[in-house]
Amino acid sequence: MKRRLSCLTAFVLLAFAFSLAPPATALDEPDRLWLVGEQAFGDGLHALARRALERFVAEHPADRRLPAAVLLLGKARLALGDAEAALEALRRAQTFDPPPGHPLEAKFWEAEALFGLKRFAEARSTYDDVLKRDAASPHAPDAMYGLAWCDLELKHTEAAVASLSEFIKTWPDNARVPSATFYLARALVELKRWNDALPLLTTFLSRFPGSKLAPDARYLLGWSRVTTGDPRGGLTDLRAFVAAHPTHDMAGAARRMITQTLARYGDREELVEAYKALMEETPPTPEGLYDAGSIGQKLGRPRDQDAAWRKLRKEFPDHPLAQRAALDLATTAFKRRDWKDAAALAHAASQSEEDAVRGEALLLHGESELKLRRFPAAAKAFEAVGGIRNVEASVRYRALAGLGLAREEQREWRAALTAYESVATKSPDGTLREWARERAKIVRGRLPKSGAAPAEKTPPEKKVNKKPGSGS
Repeated sequence: MKRRLSCLTAFVLLAFAFSLAPPATALDEPDRLWLVGEQAFGDGLHALARRALERFVAEHPADRRLPAAVLLLGKARLALGDAEAALEALRRAQTFDPPPGHPLEAKFWEAEALFGLKRFAEARSTYDDVLKRDAASPHAPDAMYGLAWCDLELKHTEAAVASLSEFIKTWPDNARVPSATFYLARALVELKRWNDALPLLTTFLSRFPGSKLAPDARYLLGWSRVTTGDPRGGLTDLRAFVAAHPTHDMAGAARRMITQTLARYGDREELVEAYKALMEETPPTPEGLYDAGSIGQKLGRPRDQDAAWRKLRKEFPDHPLAQRAALDLATTAFKRRDWKDAAALAHAASQSEEDAVRGEALLLHGESELKLRRFPAAAKAFEAVGGIRNVEASVRYRALAGLGLAREEQREWRAALTAYESVATKSPDGTLREWARERAKIVRGRLPKSGAAPAEKTPPEKKVNKKPGSGS
């Protein structure tokens, strides 16, 4: 019924606005434009309202209703998404004496226009001005909410927490309280104040189960419970979230958290079930396949680990996780002395954009090529490590040691000596420094002549490679 009335209103307004031959008793032009603009805005016909009000403002600047028309025009423009034109009208509305509308109404809508333009610092200042000048203004609740959102956009999370808390406390019955509660909880999670977020998320889900933000709240609740030492409760929430919202933007992150939680707290049977579920996931995801390989590793089932990560590399060859998996597979191949497989996998991992992964991969590639006696390829890989800005010192100097060996094998004595001397003086590994000094002494003895290269050049065995980011 309401929709039919709106359609009828629109028809009547259009008839008023566009009749070509109005009778003598019809409304005069200013009245007609004002009536169309005001009524169209009230019925949500913002485009029609804008056209009528723009004509009214342009053609009748002396009309007593001009201040109200300018304010309404600003609001119509804002409703249509034209925040820049809205801002111009709303600032003009504030130049009239007295300003039109409720107290500070034009100032509040100016803040809304600034927010729409993503000028968050200016918007925040304007919202704050509304609150300071009249905390009892009809627009005060929305101004406080807008101020909090500006703080969120500006990454002033602590300030946003204070504003949202004040909003909920001061206006507990406001229609924005559900969303304010959720965003307050989310901000607390971002600040790692998990114990403060937990009761808010629980309350939100019990009070507002039908909210469009309920799925996000369920995800955050699961995350918070896992983090605060309730992995079983967290798993229950995360599984319920994924089951109810399998295509949600955060579903992938929830699945990874479930896997990581199971890998840390689950028993062997749960790990096996998680591995199977991840491998059968349709469509497969790079995150799921990587996690499946990690579970296979934890279970001590190298074939399962290998199957998951090779599938990952096949299905998503350019994904960062595929390159990380290639490095892990290369490390395993190197340990079992499969130099060819290690070299190929390490080369694939060296395409990563992560410095840590690329550095480890190039080092392993070079060491594998040394074992295969492909010295030019080894030297090229070792030299590439030196071109990475953010690489651990242990990786950098191990690569320099390998470069010295590759140059020795190619009888490039001075290049080998330069590499060894750098390792001998700068490496943080004492054992590697001592080894490099011994190699440097032998190479110096070879400088005057080009005799056979010295025997036994293998540097001291390094510790088992750790995955980048493991903290070891």
